Amino acid sequence: MKTVSIPSRVGITMRDVTAKSVKLNRDLDKMLEQALERDLLVRIGWGKQGDEKPKKGEIGVITHLPSNSRVLLLGNLGECAGAMNDGGNFTLQGSCTSMLGAFQKSGRITIERDAGGKTGHRMNGGEIIIQGSTGNHAGSCMRDGKIVIRGHTGEKAGSCMEGGVLLVLGSAGSEPGYGMTGGRIIVAGSCPPPGEGATMRSILDNELEEFADILEPLGLQLDSDALVIESVSGSKDTGEAPEYLISEGFESIGLVPGANDRLPNTATLDTLSLILPAGMEENGLLAPLPWIIECENMGDSIGPYGINQPGIVRNKPRKNDLIWITEDNLLDAAETLHNCAGLVLDLSSLPALNDAEIEALLVSLYSRMSDDSLVFLRDSVVRVEHLFRLIIELDLDGAIVDAAGPGGTRAASTLPRIGLAAKAMNLFNQGRSIFIELDETPAAEDLLIAKAAGCVGIIAPPPDDDIERFLGWLDSTLRGWMRELGISDLEAMSRSNLRALDYETAAISGLRLVGYDRPLPMWMKN
Repeated sequence: MKTVSIPSRVGITMRDVTAKSVKLNRDLDKMLEQALERDLLVRIGWGKQGDEKPKKGEIGVITHLPSNSRVLLLGNLGECAGAMNDGGNFTLQGSCTSMLGAFQKSGRITIERDAGGKTGHRMNGGEIIIQGSTGNHAGSCMRDGKIVIRGHTGEKAGSCMEGGVLLVLGSAGSEPGYGMTGGRIIVAGSCPPPGEGATMRSILDNELEEFADILEPLGLQLDSDALVIESVSGSKDTGEAPEYLISEGFESIGLVPGANDRLPNTATLDTLSLILPAGMEENGLLAPLPWIIECENMGDSIGPYGINQPGIVRNKPRKNDLIWITEDNLLDAAETLHNCAGLVLDLSSLPALNDAEIEALLVSLYSRMSDDSLVFLRDSVVRVEHLFRLIIELDLDGAIVDAAGPGGTRAASTLPRIGLAAKAMNLFNQGRSIFIELDETPAAEDLLIAKAAGCVGIIAPPPDDDIERFLGWLDSTLRGWMRELGISDLEAMSRSNLRALDYETAAISGLRLVGYDRPLPMWMKN
């Protein structure tokens, strides 16, 4: 992820906001170490002489605050301000845009002006106090905790809530409580009919006493005409997502040597794959085989093969591992990011986010890493065009394309979709890496097919038995195939080495049909 400033044609530098945000987070981490030792408040937005120097538009900042930390900031911030709060106290003298305090675990956030949409999105505890108003979907998907909005809120406040309390002292927009299955929304001002799955009633006396304990310290109060919105008994959630799976791997694709002669056993073979940050020629991740092992962690890999082979892990990363970021470890990942080769943000595991919110999450995480760390995005092949667009616009190092699709996909059909999308966006010439993710342990043929398709390698789980012995066998088998194909370097693999073994595979992949040695007419250029 690049944070250097690139001049644009209109004279405004691009990525300036990203660079400023990363610097602010890194500076804050250093200040917090000293402040926690001495129990001090960290003040940001003022000079040494007390002169105001407000922040403007930084994204993904003041996140992952540790317990007992205190931060006061002057200025107006962008997306994901105060997100992933882990017990800190953050006060913003200004406003912010969407996803304030998203994924908060505990702690307290106070905003003295307005906040954007999705305030407190999927928060699990703590408090968020908004002195102004908020945008749409305030408190969406929250599971616990309290949000107090002194002003008004937009449409679908508390949508898909599972727990917690959302207090709105002003008016609420349309369809409050849409899809909620738990928790309560209290609206003191005007309130339209609740959304699907929610019902409305008058506030009870004991609830007035309960919420007085929250509001009185803020100098606020509720009247007896306030309304309570809660879920309808037995209400259903918003729907179950389809299962993503791979119905067939690369079994119907064969390998052929083309015009190359068979190599002798004495030939030197290069099976290495170097994964470089985009635009750089050093400080990359070296994989002895074009396979990144997908697992919880690589702690049991103690042999020479396992130690050197990189993994994509969910915890306990090594220096040559990528850490897989999902919603489940979004908060805890900050503690281990400094000890890995890079990160993979899994878009399929996160709620629907816009480009700015995705970038803000990446900034928050990347701030805890070194500048040459790799940053990847992961999503399904059915969204590969959107995935590649994000890679380019956010200036990331590459993409992991999951070959699984809703209802099942054939892995062979992913090759033309990935290749055409990458070619249309000039991804290969920009030095960005693409991986294909499979759901089963790969064979040597799978690795060669992925390389021939233009990918750096494969993401896949390890075998159930001894991974060290399997890696040794895979290395030997891969070298045997390379000699047979007449390929001394994996980078020499191309689509000309691939053949569809049946008509149906040729039709969905665009590969040459074995025996016919040409693509089917439907794939031929005019």
